[in-house]
Amino acid sequence: MKINHNFYLNLAFNIAENHLGKTKSNPSVGCIVVKNDTVISSGITSINGRPHAEYNALNKKINFGGSRMYVTLEPCSHYGKTPPCINIIKKKNIKNVYFNFNDPDKRSYKKAKKKLKLKNISLKQIKTDKNSFYKSYFLNKKNEIPLVDAKIALSKDNYTINKKSKWITNFRSRKVGHLLRSKYDSILSTSKSINKDNSMLNCRIEGLNNNKPDLIIIDRELKLKKNLSLIKFAKIRKTYILTTSKNKRKIFFFKKRNFKIINLKKLKERKDFINFFNKIYKLGVRRLLVESGLTFLNQLLKYKFINDLYVFQSNKKLNSNGYNKTNINFKIKKSNQMVKVNLNDEKLFKIKAN
Repeated sequence: MKINHNFYLNLAFNIAENHLGKTKSNPSVGCIVVKNDTVISSGITSINGRPHAEYNALNKKINFGGSRMYVTLEPCSHYGKTPPCINIIKKKNIKNVYFNFNDPDKRSYKKAKKKLKLKNISLKQIKTDKNSFYKSYFLNKKNEIPLVDAKIALSKDNYTINKKSKWITNFRSRKVGHLLRSKYDSILSTSKSINKDNSMLNCRIEGLNNNKPDLIIIDRELKLKKNLSLIKFAKIRKTYILTTSKNKRKIFFFKKRNFKIINLKKLKERKDFINFFNKIYKLGVRRLLVESGLTFLNQLLKYKFINDLYVFQSNKKLNSNGYNKTNINFKIKKSNQMVKVNLNDEKLFKIKAN
């Protein structure tokens, strides 16, 4: 009987998706081990990036001899902070290894095959439809900037601000928004947006509460209000303020509350934003979700930094209670990329912005 390798690789990708945005500078990798057409073990890259998926799948008291391994990314073959994954693959007598993507890391790129062959272990690349899964990792390695996605909420008549409420969309849409946050290691906003909504910009879903994306705030003049809800959370998650201000009193206030203050240069031209994203990349940011006002979002769209734009659209019009109208709806009609999710008559669009 012909083996459906794609079936097992898709299982591995389903596992890897659980730790997207939680593995720091390492990619989230999924691993499945199959023996006699039965899945006998699985592994995923650990929170914060180590140990790797292959180690987690094989570091068990199981007879793996003659098994097949399916892994989303080419196994690493170099010594870093941990030994190479090919070591434990050889030790456990895996017979065949199937993977989808080559590792762009120059230390491992296309090197596992030759080293595994010395132990009569075959390594074969299998194509899947998961072409965008490691887009953030490939972008990180190539340009040393994070993958940047964004989300925005709109009324049915395309307003981004509700004059009578801090919310535009319903409870279900907001919960899906929280789930979306859990897939990123960092969230970027502006002091203007945060001051208006008193938003905490965290993930408040039971079971995912411990997932605390770092928070990056652009606050040129240190106008962030001192009574905001997020102030107290700076003690339990990394919170950065990027500012041009030299106000020692304000800087002292935020530093005392565990905020990291970073000097911000101008953000006008595309090269300024490249420098900005390179700076936060060096802070460890790999997958970034932007939740800001229209002005900043439009700048990022203009310079083509946004990869995917998630648009939550209410089924209600705001009319005179609406403020800050956008033309993003035009892109929605052309994109026709509605996400299949139950939002009680509201809609979620995923737009390829770049």
